[in-house]
Amino acid sequence: MFKTIKETIKALKEGKVTSEKLVRSSIDTFEADKNSEKPLNAFLEIYSDALDLAKAADEKIAAARKDGKIDELFAEFPLLGLPFANKDNISSKGHRLTCSSKILDGYVAPYNATVVQRLVDSGAIPLGRCNQDEFAMGSSTEYSVYGPTRNPINRDYVSGGSSGGSTAAVAANQALFGLGTETGGSVRLPASYCGIYGLKPTYGVLSRWGVVAYGSSLDQVGILGHSPADIALPLKAMSGVDMYDDTSADLPETDKLSNLEAYKDFSSLKIAVPKQFLETKGLDADVAKVFEQTREWFTKKGAKIDVVDLPILDASIASYYVIALSEAASNLSRFDGIRYGNRQDNGKGYDQLYVDTRSNGFGPEVKRRIIIGNYVLSEQFSGDTYKKGMSVRARIQREIADLFKNYDLIISPVCPTPAFKLGEKFDDPLAMYLSDLFTTFVNLARIPSISVPAGHTSGSGVEAGITVGENGPFLKAAATGKSESMPVGIQFAGPMFSECKLLQVAQAWEEDHPGCGIPVA
Repeated sequence: MFKTIKETIKALKEGKVTSEKLVRSSIDTFEADKNSEKPLNAFLEIYSDALDLAKAADEKIAAARKDGKIDELFAEFPLLGLPFANKDNISSKGHRLTCSSKILDGYVAPYNATVVQRLVDSGAIPLGRCNQDEFAMGSSTEYSVYGPTRNPINRDYVSGGSSGGSTAAVAANQALFGLGTETGGSVRLPASYCGIYGLKPTYGVLSRWGVVAYGSSLDQVGILGHSPADIALPLKAMSGVDMYDDTSADLPETDKLSNLEAYKDFSSLKIAVPKQFLETKGLDADVAKVFEQTREWFTKKGAKIDVVDLPILDASIASYYVIALSEAASNLSRFDGIRYGNRQDNGKGYDQLYVDTRSNGFGPEVKRRIIIGNYVLSEQFSGDTYKKGMSVRARIQREIADLFKNYDLIISPVCPTPAFKLGEKFDDPLAMYLSDLFTTFVNLARIPSISVPAGHTSGSGVEAGITVGENGPFLKAAATGKSESMPVGIQFAGPMFSECKLLQVAQAWEEDHPGCGIPVA
């Protein structure tokens, strides 16, 4: 399979590959993987109409090639024939949507989410739904009724969460790009763990219409791809105001996303590194080394880097979980067995139906968060906790906005550690929550951030850091599926609506480290 959107489009135009062949390749991989000793479990199902949509795209391409209008066709449908992975909490009309939870077993989406519809309008093909942490609550894709998704680099490790299914599908070349969702880092974290690019856009740039809510003031659809350009094209197709989402917003400079160029004016680039992240206890030595090498790359390019003191960041994880869990408790109250989804009715009245349905339908992590959220929102505690959490969030927004008056970017590791082994933190929710230590401030401040594959940990005789080669830094180690060397991602964050600049900086990184976002052969 062709690994980037650019080379796949070129092959489609020249007739070297068909959309049907791309989809069949994913189907064959999916079917073979299901019966393997350690299944990846990235896709939960391939949509039944994916092949028909691919054949229809091939007919359009063949006709345009015959008439000499192939460029005009792709100008109108820039993603024509390209299959993409869809997270199990994003609606795709006529297909199952379960949020990887028993409580939504059998539910079929009656309409397309706006992001899916806009991709379809651009010619892209929804390939299938991907595994996730139940209702997007988790950092490892282990909290799923379908079982965990494994990391394609080493299948004994987690893929990250909650968008681990879409990420693993892209990293394993089962899809050209994927959609995930973020509440506190759920796109960037698995992107870091699996060695690909993952963008969390500014809040509102991508519509949330048709996306099952977790924390509404924090949720945002994100994009996963092998290169910054693979993120730029879908971002352009999906972004913009949506009449169904009052929080949606237009993205400036979208014309630059069609043919993404590398950022060049590094001499004027001012970068902030939060002191709090450098002093974090438990920061893995290999992660710290990769981050230092990334800082050196910026310095050599001419950028100015300052360590800044932002004490409020010490409160970001606490503020995030107070707000997210409170909103989750409110949003998930609709899943009661009466309106849609699974129902447990023993004939003892609505109250008991409600209790039985939720008790049997929700998994332990979702129950834990609902209970904490309701506790926080209770009358006697809301003033001490929820309102204080909102106050901290407002201060984070102000201080980050003030910082960006003097700086262009904030850079930091995505996570204090690389991917961990399956089961290692499953029964330790506090350790799992701390995986989001470096990412939550981005969601609280509503700014964009991209996870960039920056290196890997030491292991199997590989020195920690960045390895530049024809096939990128992770390809050889990943081909065996047995290496102890795991990817490390570094995040570049910018002010609101700076997606184009972030992607251009990431493209400059990609050009200096070719193939770094293609971790698996």
